[in-house]
Amino acid sequence: MPRAVYLLALGVFTMVTSEFLVAGLMPQLAAGLDATIPQIGYLITVFAVAMAVGGPLLTVATLRMPPRAALLLLFALFAAGNVLAATASTYGVMVVARVVTGTASQAFFGLAVSLCARLTREDARGRAVAVVMNGLTLGTLLGLPAATLIGDRLGWRAAFWAVTALAAVAALATVVGVPRPERAEGDGGSLRQEVRVFANPRLWLVLSTSTLIIGATFSAFSYFNPILTEVTGFDTGTVPLLLVAYGAATVVGNTVVGRLADRHTVGVQVAGLALNALFLTGLALLAHAPLPAVVLMLGIGLVGVTMNPAMATRVQRTGNARPLVNTVHGSFITLGIIIGSSVGGLLVDAFGLRSPLWLGAALAVLGLATLLPDLRPRTASRPSPDPVPSPDPVPAPLAVERRETV
Repeated sequence: MPRAVYLLALGVFTMVTSEFLVAGLMPQLAAGLDATIPQIGYLITVFAVAMAVGGPLLTVATLRMPPRAALLLLFALFAAGNVLAATASTYGVMVVARVVTGTASQAFFGLAVSLCARLTREDARGRAVAVVMNGLTLGTLLGLPAATLIGDRLGWRAAFWAVTALAAVAALATVVGVPRPERAEGDGGSLRQEVRVFANPRLWLVLSTSTLIIGATFSAFSYFNPILTEVTGFDTGTVPLLLVAYGAATVVGNTVVGRLADRHTVGVQVAGLALNALFLTGLALLAHAPLPAVVLMLGIGLVGVTMNPAMATRVQRTGNARPLVNTVHGSFITLGIIIGSSVGGLLVDAFGLRSPLWLGAALAVLGLATLLPDLRPRTASRPSPDPVPSPDPVPAPLAVERRETV
């Protein structure tokens, strides 16, 4: 695996740490910006919407730039957004800061995944994406707690300054360790050429699979804390430890899926969605029992967001490995997060804390349905013997030559 892939993972780690920072510092931000907790919660939504909408637009603006130069521009925008957040004196300024950082983050994710495809062999792309996506899982597992600790000890502004410093380190590492990739087919092409791939209906179906995979997982993940405390009965001090274990499960699952994604792209997603539907259903039924609840929660960690390498590989094979396709794919993933968390919240208000788990199971089943077109050709394309002899037999050597030509 090229060293550059690990450096791209460092960039993703930095972006994800900033993304989740608000969730760990809600009370401090509310006090510092004279805002309510729900208003601070909206900053998470603003970041997600900026990723989904602004990310592809920023990617379009950087299409004609060399990849490494585009990465450095995105680091600069991301750092500027975090500086704006660290110095924000009003809630409105913080909203602008989150829009800037969210837009830069999504464009960076898309470009990083695209670069993985260009820096590695085709049969290693799934593993490369898994390495980069480990930056995401480690950002959740390590980056968020570290930033929260800094915010608790030194104030919420210090946490944003720390992320800014980490972005500077990642940008410097990119300059030193990420090579200028050879010019690929389609580099410098027009926007019309980039958009043409989206005329393929199969690509939209593949993108919807990713939305449903992530939506199924986040409908549960978004409400693990209240489920584990109010339904299962764990105390509030135990839940962070359980969430760390969940994060560790995602790292393990992401690594395993990365090893399988290249050769078994669709099969991995079928298995992951089927198991996730099973685990979500089991947790909905057994959330009141501590041991089964923990086992099922860890199962969701193993087969949920860990499908990212297989999802990215399938999207690239259906469309292409260019930055715009990967960034739009990231927007569909973000859409899954928005659907899972928002619809799950509506169901909690109406039917209780177990209802998001049933929603997740239903989304996983829908995800399986979107994979059916990719499974059907395996049986339909098997050659059947033709008992009818050819009317003009071809000499054996010529027949071999003709087959080889075909």
